[in-house]
Amino acid sequence: MFKLVNLTKTLVLAGLALGLTAEGIAQSKYTGIGREATKAEVVAWDIDVRPDFKGLPAGSGSTLRGQEVWEGRCASCHGTFGESNEVFTPIVGGTTKEDIKTGRVASLTSDKQPQRTTLMKVATVSTLWDYIHRAMPWNAPRTLSVDDTYAVVGYILSMAEIVPEEFTLSNKNIADVQKLMPNRNGMTQDHGMWTVGGKPDVKSTACMSNCAKHVTIGSTLPDYARNAHENLALQNRPYGPYRGVDTTKPPVSKLPGKGMMTVSAVAAEVLSPDALFKKNNCATCHAPASHAIGPSIAQVAAKYKGQADAVKKMSAKVKAGGAGVWGAIPMPPHAHVSDADIEVMVKWMLSGK
Repeated sequence: MFKLVNLTKTLVLAGLALGLTAEGIAQSKYTGIGREATKAEVVAWDIDVRPDFKGLPAGSGSTLRGQEVWEGRCASCHGTFGESNEVFTPIVGGTTKEDIKTGRVASLTSDKQPQRTTLMKVATVSTLWDYIHRAMPWNAPRTLSVDDTYAVVGYILSMAEIVPEEFTLSNKNIADVQKLMPNRNGMTQDHGMWTVGGKPDVKSTACMSNCAKHVTIGSTLPDYARNAHENLALQNRPYGPYRGVDTTKPPVSKLPGKGMMTVSAVAAEVLSPDALFKKNNCATCHAPASHAIGPSIAQVAAKYKGQADAVKKMSAKVKAGGAGVWGAIPMPPHAHVSDADIEVMVKWMLSGK
């Protein structure tokens, strides 16, 4: 990894990757572009943790604290003991004391453990720390503090009996814990991406003559293949910057405009109930009319129709999370969402719209 401090360096690196000389880059029209990134911008961007623990922030967390965080924010999806639910694969299981000694999980090469758990596969404890800190909980990523991340990682390792039941994981002892990872020897370092001076494992020859200016992807599909796997628009999560194309319709003649939204338009979108629903990732589990991971909006509206305390009851469930009403798959807590936003979304769901 390298820290990017300004756009000029980006262009220089891009030029070198294309085989341009430093002198040629210096004489190009792109010199002098950009500004030094502020310290705050670098800190916000530079959040990765390497296998050698470079980038790991100082901190610590006990397994006791980790259990509290786990039960409050992780167990709804990953199970009380890391066994997970019907949607997610288990985190803990399939490793032995012998694996901790050898650094290679024996059950990976046998049929004894058909379900591959996280701790069977992952080689570096830095991977656990990095992923949990930047991406978990999935419905509220980057809301765990540094110390709570240490605590949760330590608790996961204690459930697998890699560290003692009462243990405090920190930046000072995490390198020692790495020596206990059951599959620490299960990752090869013999490739070009491991070292800065290594050669890439791919080869490519750039087009030098009669090159196409534009490459069109998707619109050339024949009609019989366009919807072969049914509507792609319904097969990806309904949030984020990109959507699957609606393959039940003909290809669009041109892409939509890329102009930025006005402040008033953004505010209107954020304040609308359906936008709040998507913003908080509720639409991932709750479709309009069909049961997905969780009940549909129509099913919820029908169940609570006519109940005077429906808004209060549902708001409490959304805030705290829970399971059992609609099946075995639980709903994670949404403590990070304001009470006002939850009430708006609940009223919108109960309206059946």
